[in-house]
Amino acid sequence: MATLDSLDRRLNAHRADLADVRLDGKVEAVRFVAGKPATICSAIADLRGSPDPASPIDHQLLLGHPIKVFEQRDGWAWAQSDIDGYVGYTQAENIGPPAGEPTHTVAARSTFAYPAPEMKLPPRNHLSMGSLLQIESEAETRGTRFAVTADGVALVASHLRPIAQTEPDYVAVAESLIGQPYLWGGASALGLDCSALVQLAMAMTGRTILRDSDMQATTVGVPVEPGDDLQNLRRGDLIFWAGHVGICQGDVGAAPHMVHASGRAMAVVSEPLDQAIARIAKTHGRPTGFRRP
Repeated sequence: MATLDSLDRRLNAHRADLADVRLDGKVEAVRFVAGKPATICSAIADLRGSPDPASPIDHQLLLGHPIKVFEQRDGWAWAQSDIDGYVGYTQAENIGPPAGEPTHTVAARSTFAYPAPEMKLPPRNHLSMGSLLQIESEAETRGTRFAVTADGVALVASHLRPIAQTEPDYVAVAESLIGQPYLWGGASALGLDCSALVQLAMAMTGRTILRDSDMQATTVGVPVEPGDDLQNLRRGDLIFWAGHVGICQGDVGAAPHMVHASGRAMAVVSEPLDQAIARIAKTHGRPTGFRRP
């Protein structure tokens, strides 16, 4: 299996004219700069391979995610996630000043952010699981508890959890997203692709992994021998194809199942493992590897 390129442009900010100062001596560039700390201030920030709104989405960063910005020009920022290291271009309106350490994350599939602790007010934003927030206080309105940020934004408290608290089972998190739409490059619970499903689900258990399936196929956990009839696979094991990844659920009913974000179904789905492997073989070939996180 191929190994991850140590200078992969998805994980290293370098162009012919400009590069991260940490790469000085490793790559050639006209100029080297230190990334400036910043924070994602939009609910979802698309990250693209070029500063063009028509270019494909490569990744998405969520509210509160810390980043480093290497360049801002013509309404775009060239930046790198401090969480998973992904590099790309996002519209400058998604970039805010550095923030303090987040205290809470959105643990529900999604939630609304209100201008005050009142559910009848029009919400300001629709936030995905995994968004990061600094909560300053709590308030109660007609029996509903709200968590309130320093600037007065209120969220239903039961939809959040402290950063230190993590989910025990990443597969259960992935299963909670069944039915959510597939989105190429999407990395939020509002729409996501196969590798982002794995990444987001693991993030909710406190584990940070790389973003794309080829990266995950060489870095997550350890390789596992599945056995001739896949009898050695267990819940949580990852199955990789060229360009795709799925999560073993173990037995659902009487048959082993897999949960994955399927481009064919355009949704997160659970399906019998043998049927999924046979179907995916027609477009992606046979599995290329199996790993146990």
